[in-house]
Amino acid sequence: MGKVAVGVAVIGTAAVVAAAALLVRQRMKSSGRWACARALVKEFEEKCGTPDARLKQIADALTVEMHAGLASEGGSKLKMLISYVDNLPTGDEEGIFYALDLGGTNFRVLRVELGGRERGVVHQEFAEASIPPALMSGSSDALFDYIAEKLAAFVADEERIYEQPAGKERELGFTFSFPVMQNSINSGTLIRWTKGFSIDDAVGQDVVVEITKALKRKGVDMRVAALVNDTIGTLAGGRHSNPDVSVAVILGTGSNAAYVERAQAIPKWHGPLPKSGEMAINMEWGNFRSSHLPLTEYDSAMDAESLNPGEQIFEKLISGMYLGEVLRRVLLRLAEETCFFGDEVPAKLKSPFILRTPEMSAMHHDTSADLKVVDDKLRSILEISHTSLKKRRVVVELCDITASRGARLAAAGIFGVLKKTGKDVVKDNGEKTIIAMDGGLFEHYTEYRKCLEKTVFELLGDTTGSSVVFQHYNDGSGIGAALLAASHSLYLEEKL
Repeated sequence: MGKVAVGVAVIGTAAVVAAAALLVRQRMKSSGRWACARALVKEFEEKCGTPDARLKQIADALTVEMHAGLASEGGSKLKMLISYVDNLPTGDEEGIFYALDLGGTNFRVLRVELGGRERGVVHQEFAEASIPPALMSGSSDALFDYIAEKLAAFVADEERIYEQPAGKERELGFTFSFPVMQNSINSGTLIRWTKGFSIDDAVGQDVVVEITKALKRKGVDMRVAALVNDTIGTLAGGRHSNPDVSVAVILGTGSNAAYVERAQAIPKWHGPLPKSGEMAINMEWGNFRSSHLPLTEYDSAMDAESLNPGEQIFEKLISGMYLGEVLRRVLLRLAEETCFFGDEVPAKLKSPFILRTPEMSAMHHDTSADLKVVDDKLRSILEISHTSLKKRRVVVELCDITASRGARLAAAGIFGVLKKTGKDVVKDNGEKTIIAMDGGLFEHYTEYRKCLEKTVFELLGDTTGSSVVFQHYNDGSGIGAALLAASHSLYLEEKL
């Protein structure tokens, strides 16, 4: 072989060796990145840990805060607000009543026909609208005028059958799902906004007065008969259907709980004891916090950058507004530190709240062999393409970690309420405890709901768990508000 041929052969061999070496280095680099990614996922999982022992500590801490909140104003992070609802629906309510349900970024107006014990809820109609983002941080007049305008349009479309008799105003139950210090069944001052709202001039104002003025500006003749929180509304709606309902929990954009308390157990109640001996309490449990809560650096950063830093910590761990955002922050760190989605960090992944919990739920529930739903969501929302099946599985794993933590913490909260009311033990008379549930997170996020219920039953134990029943009341807060308007109607005595 000539020198030229030998030289060419050597060069060719060297090129092959170099290419092989480069491939090895790339594989080693890729392997190193993957190891780092797995380490980050494992660290996140450990920090989100919710063993049963920790959940029981959280439940005990919640019951302590419940006692403190009932004892005095400002005695606890839990407001434990007296609702002035001491006559929950019995099923005898009759007539046409309206409800306005402001639960978060959406609101509904409803018309409900009640037919008494024999017929129950005869008919209902509703219309739904979204709150424009600009109104979530504008003026109170602008917000309430917008809502009143939608209600006016709803009333204007009524059939003649729903026209009010002469001399009688339409009556409305107003579900206002934000912390309010109630002064009576139909008055209360706003304590603070949650769920992304920030309208400073409304804080400290009577929300019934504000919506009434807006209704008058829009030409709507309607009396607010009852002001309720969405959770109180759900409690009322549940009780109308089943007298064993004693707890209500909302798991949607935000989260809250309400329950029926013995009036004698409320030291800060200074009025005459209600005839029923009971009072519905709006816990405002979203503001609960404890050293036992498993907070991660992602939660802390999200809280610091929120409109209400240091507030609603429990809600930020368990509710629909925040689960997707926590997932986004973990994915962003994977992208930045391990090049999980390639050498360039996807620009969309840097946008706060771009990944919503419904999309997270869809990815979590993906059962296709190639995780096509995960691939589609990453492409359409975050503009991330060409992900491997292995990486899509990591995304599902992170969904599971985030959702399971939220569901198990919510379960600990429910367990704490049951302990406070003595319903964590089996009654000799075989009494059931029905927990009325509402909210899109509970209704639509199946894996979250299953984990929540399973955890509550595990904490209660096999014997007691069999006496607790979860019941979903779709639109319970809206119908419940209409029911409470009926039970507090100005014309109630005339009907009797």
